[in-house]
Amino acid sequence: MNKTEPGGDTLRRYNTIALTRRDRLLTITLNRPETRNAINLELHQELADVFVFAAADEHSDVVVLTGAGPAFSAGGDLEHIATNAANPELFDNEVRLAKRIVFAMLDLDKPLICRLNGHAVGLGATLALLCDVIFAADTAKIGDPHVALGLVAGDGGAAIWPMRIGLGRAKEYLLTGDLLTAAKAEQIGLINHCVPAQELDSAVDAFCQRLLNGATNAIRWTKVLTNLELKRVATAVMDAGIAYEAVAVRSADHREGVKALQEKRKPVFGRHASTHEGESR
Repeated sequence: MNKTEPGGDTLRRYNTIALTRRDRLLTITLNRPETRNAINLELHQELADVFVFAAADEHSDVVVLTGAGPAFSAGGDLEHIATNAANPELFDNEVRLAKRIVFAMLDLDKPLICRLNGHAVGLGATLALLCDVIFAADTAKIGDPHVALGLVAGDGGAAIWPMRIGLGRAKEYLLTGDLLTAAKAEQIGLINHCVPAQELDSAVDAFCQRLLNGATNAIRWTKVLTNLELKRVATAVMDAGIAYEAVAVRSADHREGVKALQEKRKPVFGRHASTHEGESR
């Protein structure tokens, strides 16, 4: 379903995403604030569509991606993750959406600016990092803790983290799942700018206006050119990442990771589980 803007232009209507347009700036807002914009099946599906819509939108030249409420995105919705862990066959179809989202973002020829208003975790971090330029509030943290749930970072993290900060640093953060402060993320080049939270809107607006005042085609084609290498890497990595993650979702470690998160405790993975059980007797 579409909705009509005051000028007669139409914007697509979603249940978990809000679209707004001001002049030629299109803003995509992840809109599940009650869950910290956690990503469930519906949001997965709508994310796979919204960047295609943004690319075709004749009334915008720059796109902003942000989150409603205090968070950007908490990553996977816990209830949804638990359902997939119990029914891995559901995950097999859904994980393919991750590939569609990644390539829809990389195929978008308009500048895509991330307004990182709060924490970005897991797939939420991937969404942020696939943007062209990232402005983060100094209160935000970012990280990809797939491994903390016994999962492979196969939905795009293994592709984009090394491209932003190099292989060595990417391995450190993907293998540990540690979250970084916005200040640290800026320091190592993971994001572009860490700004005081109260200055985030003005910083994003000023940068977007600069792009809107620029040579539209030259800006778009430069983005297309610089994204060619990103797309090559994503093409090489995504299918294997999806396959590995689909295997991991069937593992005992993943079931333990989900259970631990539900019970708000540290998980006990793999061969350590029997030792832990022995100590608790």
